[in-house]
Amino acid sequence: MTRVIRGYAARRRRKKIRLFASTFRGTHSRLTRTTIQQKTKALVSSHQDSDKKKRDFRRLWITRINAVTRFREIRQSRIFYSYSHFIHSLYKNQLFLNRKILAQIAISNKNCFDMIFNKIIK
Repeated sequence: MTRVIRGYAARRRRKKIRLFASTFRGTHSRLTRTTIQQKTKALVSSHQDSDKKKRDFRRLWITRINAVTRFREIRQSRIFYSYSHFIHSLYKNQLFLNRKILAQIAISNKNCFDMIFNKIIK
């Protein structure tokens, strides 16, 4: 029987999969079948965790805004403003700033946040 010289498509495909799985440990980075399984599992997990990451960041921004608004004194009295009142007042005054931007302003530029806060109070 004559020897069949095949193309390199299969080798190229396996090489591409191995490059993706090069950071995996042990057999998961060496054997083709387990590498394919680990690749699909990793992609599924990354898709699921992207939604989780969005939730976690939103919680972080809300916590930061709450921490900054909680301890601002209103008209020199000891009444404290909560996060929910702050967001409600933002929408009432038609200041449409999302929570990410508000959290960045609260951390980096406190004077600007005070200006927004004072505008809402009035």
